[in-house]
Amino acid sequence: MKKVISAKVIENLLKEGGDPRSLPANVIFTPAAQDIISNFQRLGKVKKSKKQSPPIVPNYEYTWKEGSDVRTSNAINEFFHSPEIKLLKERICEMGRRLYSKDFTDGNGGNITIRVGDDLVLCTPTLISKGYMTPDDICLVDFKGNQLAGTRKGSSEVTTHIGIFKYQPKAKACVHAHPPYATAFAIASVEPPTCIIPEAEIFIGKIGLVNYETPGTLENAEAVGKMGVDHQAIIMGNHGVITWGKDVEDAHWKMENTDMYCKTLWIASFMGKEIRNIGSSKLKELLEIRNNLGMDDPRTGMRECELCDNDDFRPGVICKTPNQMKNDKQTAYSQNCGPDVEDFIKKTY
Repeated sequence: MKKVISAKVIENLLKEGGDPRSLPANVIFTPAAQDIISNFQRLGKVKKSKKQSPPIVPNYEYTWKEGSDVRTSNAINEFFHSPEIKLLKERICEMGRRLYSKDFTDGNGGNITIRVGDDLVLCTPTLISKGYMTPDDICLVDFKGNQLAGTRKGSSEVTTHIGIFKYQPKAKACVHAHPPYATAFAIASVEPPTCIIPEAEIFIGKIGLVNYETPGTLENAEAVGKMGVDHQAIIMGNHGVITWGKDVEDAHWKMENTDMYCKTLWIASFMGKEIRNIGSSKLKELLEIRNNLGMDDPRTGMRECELCDNDDFRPGVICKTPNQMKNDKQTAYSQNCGPDVEDFIKKTY
């Protein structure tokens, strides 16, 4: 198990004239310790090594050895109170504060999970404000939802998160919330269109939509879990949104991305103009970027005529002249892949 270095250790080291870079490379610094090191570097009070380390992208993904889940009560208790798990609990609480501060949760709404083993999941408890949690509030459950550790009772909605973990091995953390704009799409059962904003295509991909099932039921877990195979952001009909990522911050980013995208679409829908997409060829370029970032996308390899299919999305107001409507009919004919397009257009217009 990796050694965790606290802020107190760094303070004492600096008082004695030591250099944090002398510590082993495989140690874990607490967030407070990282802040102290950054401040001293910025003020020039820590000597920088002559050879600078290459820049990195921080990786907060929790990994474990397959088949190493703890089983006995003593082992579970030791694991649950280990420094590594304590850091994950702190990150869950931080994500909860972010959700609450953005009005993504109200009352005791929302849930956050991190997978920490083949059959182990850290989760937020039931009946608690996500803005005021402490690490001592977090629970540990197995894949059947049985609580293994924690003084507060785990949420029944953890089954939905576990559904995603079961179907999508790349999912290491999930965030469920009720962000207002994306939840409005859920209430209206509207699947957000694609090919509109580059960042949305790269970082969240196509947003999935599942029909309503009662929260916390196996039916909901099954429907959401299957949708999670190809979608990192899922709108649950009449309910809210659940997102997954390689770590809990990544999952939270997907939640922010999803609601901002839905908010932007909602605003654009009432401008009286048609919402134009970027085109299938440009989407293919964005999918390549997404794949290079290590994010799979089921649309990769599809024909251009199969992409950017937003026929089900209906903006609030669109003002068009007769000539524009005629041009739309001709465009639909030229872009459609099917052989029976002409008959379809004659019946439709």
